[in-house]
Amino acid sequence: MITVDNYKEELKGLCCVEVSGESCANCLTLMPILKDLCSARGDIRLVHVEADYTTMALMEAWEVEKVPTILLVEDGEIFARCSGFQPEEILEIWLDAKIQERKL
Repeated sequence: MITVDNYKEELKGLCCVEVSGESCANCLTLMPILKDLCSARGDIRLVHVEADYTTMALMEAWEVEKVPTILLVEDGEIFARCSGFQPEEILEIWLDAKIQERKL
């Protein structure tokens, strides 16, 4: 389980962190889209974090105010975020752009 104390060690390499709530319809719709996008790329690992009472400290540390929230993380460092549901086409463009910016 990812916690506020170990997330930097747990999120090694390039990760797409999907923060969601179990009763959030947008979150449930977004997860398979992100799974497909990340697996098609092959250069990014998808990590799911459930926003609940057990992860409150982590949500505060990451400044997550609503779900769904997508964080792009490299070696524990957040370098991009997107909140709310986004269509697949927009997410793909966003992922490509943010990862490319990070490489520059």
